[in-house]
Amino acid sequence: MWNIDGLFSTLNIDPERLRSVFIYDPQAPMIFSSGIFLWLFAAFMLVYLVLQHRATARLLFVTLFSYYFYYKSSGTYFFLLGLVTVCDFFIARLMVREPVPLLRKAWVGVSLSINLGLLCYFKYTNFLGTFLASLTGGLFEPLDIFLPVGISFFTFQSLSYTIDVYRRQITPLTSLLDYAFYVSFFPQLVAGPIVRARDFIPQIRRPLFVSKEMFGRGIFLIVSGLFKKAVISDYISVNFVERIFDNPTLYSGVENLMGVYGYALQIYCDFSGYSDMAIGIALLLGFHFNINFDSPYKSASITEFWRRWHISLSSWLRDYLYISLGGNRKGKIRQYVNLIITMFLGGLWHGASWNFVLWGMMHGVALAAHKFWMTLTGRKKGTESRGIRRFFGVLVTFHFVCFCWIFFRNAEFSTSMDMLKQIFTTFRPQLFPQLVAGYWEVFALMALGYFLHFVPDSWERACTKTVVRLPLLGKALLMLAVIYLVIQMKSSEIQPFIYFQF
Repeated sequence: MWNIDGLFSTLNIDPERLRSVFIYDPQAPMIFSSGIFLWLFAAFMLVYLVLQHRATARLLFVTLFSYYFYYKSSGTYFFLLGLVTVCDFFIARLMVREPVPLLRKAWVGVSLSINLGLLCYFKYTNFLGTFLASLTGGLFEPLDIFLPVGISFFTFQSLSYTIDVYRRQITPLTSLLDYAFYVSFFPQLVAGPIVRARDFIPQIRRPLFVSKEMFGRGIFLIVSGLFKKAVISDYISVNFVERIFDNPTLYSGVENLMGVYGYALQIYCDFSGYSDMAIGIALLLGFHFNINFDSPYKSASITEFWRRWHISLSSWLRDYLYISLGGNRKGKIRQYVNLIITMFLGGLWHGASWNFVLWGMMHGVALAAHKFWMTLTGRKKGTESRGIRRFFGVLVTFHFVCFCWIFFRNAEFSTSMDMLKQIFTTFRPQLFPQLVAGYWEVFALMALGYFLHFVPDSWERACTKTVVRLPLLGKALLMLAVIYLVIQMKSSEIQPFIYFQF
């Protein structure tokens, strides 16, 4: 008989501490940049390769791992993922057999009610309760409701499936395992991108194949995403941006402005970095996701910005909300109203707070104003400006987006106004050299981040090709170098082996 306690004692492993690594910790939910994920993913890949020629066993294994991944991110709320999966799978099956249009519409209404009902309860109950209480003069005691990680993503993803089945754009799956695999696939589960059923489902039963180009591109995306998320975004957030936004009145206008520029880079590197890692991990597993961020700050108009920023979300809002409202088919005035409504709800999707609503409304009005300007000047959709006109278009668009980020980041409108007041009344540019000297590491990372963002696309393609051509050892060393850099940025003391988390 094996003496487990004796083995742990010999290896100097604390069983309770080891157990704590594998159970859900609300203070440290698992994400791609956590140390425990890297160890689990290494073990996962070994089993995945063993099962590469056994499709059903491989799909079942990945689905179970995905549910465990979600458990490590949100605890026992993984049952919500199962509920949405089972309900929408059978609703789609019933819908396709229903010849009566009214009943088909009723079934898609049931799917909407389940998905949006869960989303509204967990995300908006306290927000709506407080709002209604303020209108009626009553009192509302906020409920202790835990917000499951990624619920906005997997409900939208599952909804796209049932709506596409209703529109007869896809045929429903016959295997519950295949659908569970699609909804729960862990690379995109908790932070996107929102993967469409029409794009992903045809890949599920294909023979597993990872080309040299896919593998190299996957490594490049994981490395660049990890660098953006865990080095640039996290570092400038903790060491500079949070300090400015928490107390804007303590800082001069130039410091506040640099804080806004820092936040614009931080949120881009955070969102796009995680998306890059998700797309890269999917490539290593043999699956293709569409690009989710396409250098959005290069945009010369707000319309172009939303074609480059969080593409999976903006296209989802366009296809399932904007078009459903009528899109541009019912006249210009209705089109402008539809844009504002779509962005209002898009802002609310980001969080149950008035600052997100205001942010969405500002973008909606800006989109409507740009459409109106395009009509007034006779410019056609998709026409890109060139030369000096594009330069000023990029400059104006970037600063409008930064202006909106102020209201997105600050929970209180008064704090946003304080920040703007500091920028416009106490700018003090003479403090800039002192600011850079005091925060030189932050400004070096900001300069690097913006430089990498604005370099020509051909540079990125060249870097990708270079990584693809590297031998396996070179790719491994590149990955280890970035992981080491992340550890050094996160902590001056590396925790021992299996216990470390970034």
